[in-house]
Amino acid sequence: METSTLIYILIILLIVWFAYTRVRPAPGLRLLRDEQFRNEMQSSKDCVVIDVRETGEYKRGHIPGAKNIPLSQLQGRISEIPQDMELLLYCQSGMRSKNAARILSKSGYSKLAHLTGGISAWRGKITK
Repeated sequence: METSTLIYILIILLIVWFAYTRVRPAPGLRLLRDEQFRNEMQSSKDCVVIDVRETGEYKRGHIPGAKNIPLSQLQGRISEIPQDMELLLYCQSGMRSKNAARILSKSGYSKLAHLTGGISAWRGKITK
């Protein structure tokens, strides 16, 4: 095999690895559909619902009782989040909440769940 072919294969593998590390869920992250998310909120007294969308998105509509801690501010505001409670995370589509879960997991949080499909699924905009 030629050197250039090996380089192309290596580049493709690096791109695939990079993409995978960006979309995989955090270890132990529970993926909840909208109905499961609602049930968790109602049945658990020891949970905190966190909206990781930006403040403007939050102001346009959010899940009642949710605390807004944008993903862009999460590292600086992590002390506001209790470690002993279940954290129910959501965003617009589910990508930012997965990223937030990764950050929280690396910071020692273990009781993590996120709304699959984000608030779009909550509002019924995504087919199940």
